[in-house]
Amino acid sequence: MKPSTFYVTTPIYYGTAKPHLGSLYSTLLADVAARWNKLKGKEVFFLTGTDEHGQKIAQAAEKAGKEPQVFVDSFIPAYKDAWKAYNIEYDHFIRTTDTHHIKAVQQWLQDLIDKGDIYKDFYKGWYCTPCETFVDTQDDAPPCPSCGRATQLVSEESYFFKLSKYQDRLLTFYEECPEFVIPRERLNEVISFVKGGLKDLSISRTTVKWGIPFPGDPKHVVYVWADALNNYITGVGYGDPSKKAMFEKWWPANLHVMAKDILRFHAVYWPAFLMASNLALPKHMLVHGWITVNKQKMSKSFGNVVDPMELQATYGVDPVRYYLVRQMAVTHDGDFSDTELEQKIETDLANDLGNLLNRTLSLSLRYDLEKVEAPDTWSPEAHELRNHANAMLLAYCEAMDGCLYHQALGHVWKFINQTNAFFHAQEPWKLVKNDKAAFADRIAATCHALKTIGVILLPVMPDKMMVLLDALGYSIIIQPGIDNIEQMAGAWCHVFTLKKIPTLFEKSGIAHGD
Repeated sequence: MKPSTFYVTTPIYYGTAKPHLGSLYSTLLADVAARWNKLKGKEVFFLTGTDEHGQKIAQAAEKAGKEPQVFVDSFIPAYKDAWKAYNIEYDHFIRTTDTHHIKAVQQWLQDLIDKGDIYKDFYKGWYCTPCETFVDTQDDAPPCPSCGRATQLVSEESYFFKLSKYQDRLLTFYEECPEFVIPRERLNEVISFVKGGLKDLSISRTTVKWGIPFPGDPKHVVYVWADALNNYITGVGYGDPSKKAMFEKWWPANLHVMAKDILRFHAVYWPAFLMASNLALPKHMLVHGWITVNKQKMSKSFGNVVDPMELQATYGVDPVRYYLVRQMAVTHDGDFSDTELEQKIETDLANDLGNLLNRTLSLSLRYDLEKVEAPDTWSPEAHELRNHANAMLLAYCEAMDGCLYHQALGHVWKFINQTNAFFHAQEPWKLVKNDKAAFADRIAATCHALKTIGVILLPVMPDKMMVLLDALGYSIIIQPGIDNIEQMAGAWCHVFTLKKIPTLFEKSGIAHGD
């Protein structure tokens, strides 16, 4: 049977600076989604990249004394190096300065012009350069609704997209697809905005030179959001006749991941663009909150900007991945604290999980139980632990499929605590002296629990969990068509070959060769 597909994207990041904690978080959530679906046997395509056009980029380049293309080129290695360091398994890194993307956007616009959904008029209103946002209001000098900064009055000839034409279709779509935006509260915000009335959208600028030339009218460049949003389709072959099969295979996207400040562009403009182009709409959008640092917004003036590369060098990749996914609830803003990170490494990772593995391996190998087999009949205590494992799997899968990754990890840690309680209550270090069969039963049950934990935590901590599984002698195959989650349900019947390994997580929280 042909495996099903899963297409996930990150927002594309402005090419004006190195990646920060927020861009790492968005990318990490997408990576967890990609790995989770691979684990379930799906064929996955993961797209990320950079947004490199617009006034904001041009101004930053001018300030740096560089040509815009040279300026944006200088930041690409920082993104690719960071994603490599954090084991981000993306399939394609798209840049909006890519020749294919530029040609595809121009063709897309020409098609909409021919259809009558784009017309030329005159724009006068307020504009926020940092957010690349037009602000529809009658007020003088309104603050930007996204960032709160002051807006500037813009007056120029412009091409407009007939956004208002799609207001009713959008509202019908939201009603028919209530799971379109995760969490649902964010969709309510979008519905309220659209019900307030949509005006046609200015999609070109004449006062900006750094951008995609508008088809048939090169004195105009394409408004950055009409350019950038299209990366989700051009990144899988849209506009390239030779990649028609690729586009048909992957579109529509299963999941767009983004922060809450760009939801309106994605949940209003993007579906309207797709409707106008007779293209399918993405299935889900995961919208997360912002990350503060020690209760303050990240800012150079506060001196609290967190460099993901320094974080990785200090604490290791997987501990940081775990902390961000577990501690930052996707449904709310989250606060990053290095003190809390160190506490989580010590309590959750070193004490709860690492110590459980270490105690199991040490005790088994000390008493020459290297090969661990399931007994013919499990003890009632082992049966109870298996029931806990199956209940956890159901709750975990539901949370993961719903993109509530922090909740999923909460379910796992409840089970880890149940396994620790089982191990402590059964006292296998005493059983080994007078009941070898009971000892083997309890060790086998603990190994099956650890295997379950190791497999389901692979999307979050891929390196460390492969070490854990290797210590158990368990080989996992992750490829399309093999559903590793389905295989774990039911009876425990695996044979483990145990081996001693170095400490899985350092209690100090400081990386050692990670």
